[in-house]
Amino acid sequence: MTRTLVIETATAACSVALIEGSRVVAAAHEVVGRGHAERLVPMIAELPDGGRTDAILVDCGPGSFTGIRVGIAAARGLALGWGVPVQGFSSLPLVAARKLAEDNDGLPIAVVLEGGHGEVFMQTFASFPLRAIGPLESLSPAAARVRAGGTTLVGDGVRWLGFGDPREAPRGALPVAADIVLLPAELTELPPRPIYGRAPDAKPMAPAASVPA
Repeated sequence: MTRTLVIETATAACSVALIEGSRVVAAAHEVVGRGHAERLVPMIAELPDGGRTDAILVDCGPGSFTGIRVGIAAARGLALGWGVPVQGFSSLPLVAARKLAEDNDGLPIAVVLEGGHGEVFMQTFASFPLRAIGPLESLSPAAARVRAGGTTLVGDGVRWLGFGDPREAPRGALPVAADIVLLPAELTELPPRPIYGRAPDAKPMAPAASVPA
């Protein structure tokens, strides 16, 4: 059976897992803030067989610009070195899948993750089967509160919407690599490219105007 390495670094968590079909062989999950570059490779090395597998799945975002780049760079590098395929998934349906597995009240699930610059990433999902029923958006907390009507909220960004203590992320608020077994296969077939959710902070400089001779 194909063994797959799963890498999740799009949020404050650094998370890895080895899976075979629907079985989690081994996993590690730490909340590291911005320490993905330091922790990811050692966490993979601590997995059975040094994490070596037949395929790789990597979280493409949205989330932290730096975290996303760290995860995708590692996934691509390992895939090249091992000669194995690499595909991607999104952090948002992964969080939704965990919520559905733990407590499904029948309402649409609005996943809200911290987006930086005072905004949050938000997308709404339906269950049976798990599928997106709204676009990925980067919103102010006020706008997200309006969109949240009639949904079940989950994600570390929920605390910024006025529904909890902003100093504490609720349980299940961050994506976990091992939860990839909860996602439908079609949600794990994205190209391994970043999903930033909003425009990058840095913008290319405009070309200098030519000076007449």
